Amino acid sequence: MILVTGGAGFIGSNFVLDWLVQSDEPVVNLDKLTYAGNLNNLASLNQDPRHIFVQGDIGDQAHVARLLAEHRPRAIVHFAAESHVDRSISGPAAFIETNVNGSFALLEAARAYWSALAAADKEAFRFLHVSTDEVYGSLGPDDAPFSETTPYAPNSPYSASKAASDHLVRAYHHTYGMPVLTTNCSNNYGPYHFPEKLIPLIITNARAGKALPIYGDGQQVRDWLYVSDHCAAIRRVLADGRLGEVYNVGGWNEKANLDVVHTLCDILDQLDPKAQGSYREQITYVQDRPGHDRRYAIDARKLERELGWKPAETFESGIRKTVQWFLDHQDWVCDVQSGDYLKWIDKNYAQRASQEIA
Repeated sequence: MILVTGGAGFIGSNFVLDWLVQSDEPVVNLDKLTYAGNLNNLASLNQDPRHIFVQGDIGDQAHVARLLAEHRPRAIVHFAAESHVDRSISGPAAFIETNVNGSFALLEAARAYWSALAAADKEAFRFLHVSTDEVYGSLGPDDAPFSETTPYAPNSPYSASKAASDHLVRAYHHTYGMPVLTTNCSNNYGPYHFPEKLIPLIITNARAGKALPIYGDGQQVRDWLYVSDHCAAIRRVLADGRLGEVYNVGGWNEKANLDVVHTLCDILDQLDPKAQGSYREQITYVQDRPGHDRRYAIDARKLERELGWKPAETFESGIRKTVQWFLDHQDWVCDVQSGDYLKWIDKNYAQRASQEIA
């Protein structure tokens, strides 16, 4: 049995689904079901006894302690986090509450549980913390990619809150001897991606005939990682990672945001063409967000060298699969495009559209 936090979100739900394809080991899935947590992501597991869903908050230490005592997992895989930079700029308090205070409460519950285990179970236990490359800050155009020894320099409330949680996890290993592992990943994309992030936003807006908003000049560079490749990396680190170590997970796919949008438009022109013209005609440039990091890039050689992992998907293969998934799952898209999501999109991009720069 393993315990997964945030397993109804984008990466977490993909991990749970992939885990139960790869293994019969049951999963206890703890998720608060905030705006980005979606049980529809896990609908295929509704009748699967290997999946035990529990709605709850990682910050509720007593609740987590009860779950650990009841299910006695051999590992915790910690995805639960507020993760959208724009939301962290307009409302940072939720990011401190979940990513810092919530991770602290989870670590405390895990430490108490682990400390009381029998010797063999204690030795086998693992706490795997899933983090982001954004903790390293921003790279110049000619800088080497982020490695596991790159100094932390977070530039947004989101990345600062994740950096804090990374430091807590490290401290619990060095102070208490807790068997922890940390992964820092680059930008993920793929099925079940909530449509406030760049790739799903562009796909859904394009098909709806809406503007395709590009921050600034669109030359911000990101390293793109297909979500199933990320999930495979986490499984490898959980199985054989060295305790206390950090492993960077990247796709070796550096792309400027504008190039990503052009690629998405071109694939949509092929798979779901408009009656007239190209989806590229919907591109609109809007005011850049404050403190927007210019470039991220991951050096994932340590993970390949030590554990034999490397991504299975190229950007070209993964992005085409992603577009096709969104075209094939319009019911899922319609379900998430309601309520708080629409209010957030309107608030964030309407304000920027009034200050177009192109």
